[in-house]
Amino acid sequence: MRLHVPVPVRWSDLDAYEHVNNARMLTLLEEARIAAFWSDPDADAPTAVLETGPGAPTVTLVAAQRVEYLAQIPYHREPLDVELWIGKLGGASLQVFYEVYSPVGEQPRTSYVRAATTIVLADRESGAPRRINDSEREAWLPYVEEPLTFRQQ
Repeated sequence: MRLHVPVPVRWSDLDAYEHVNNARMLTLLEEARIAAFWSDPDADAPTAVLETGPGAPTVTLVAAQRVEYLAQIPYHREPLDVELWIGKLGGASLQVFYEVYSPVGEQPRTSYVRAATTIVLADRESGAPRRINDSEREAWLPYVEEPLTFRQQ
């Protein structure tokens, strides 16, 4: 099962070529990941179980990222449709996969980006990796699917 997270393109995400800048794409992926996994009392996301903010006991560290660009992303008034899922759920890490599409309802549906981020959970005080706990694992297991295969390995 995949999560669908709407992520707006901001005017400042565009570069001189009038498409989303590659460095800004990492920020858009981060926005989707935060919406999907970080707890928010105002959101109804079953996977958003990581406590966040200053003083939270856990920090999430990006260990690796890979982005494959399929098409240029122009400015859209409606948010992009970012599909997320977990390709690997390890002891202290998870690998999040993304497929970024044109806004919901826009035809034809355009696939813009495929990406992966490896996240390591760490204890805030010690900085050491910490195990994924039972409630996190339970919330995330329904969203584990096959990892993406990128065009060039």
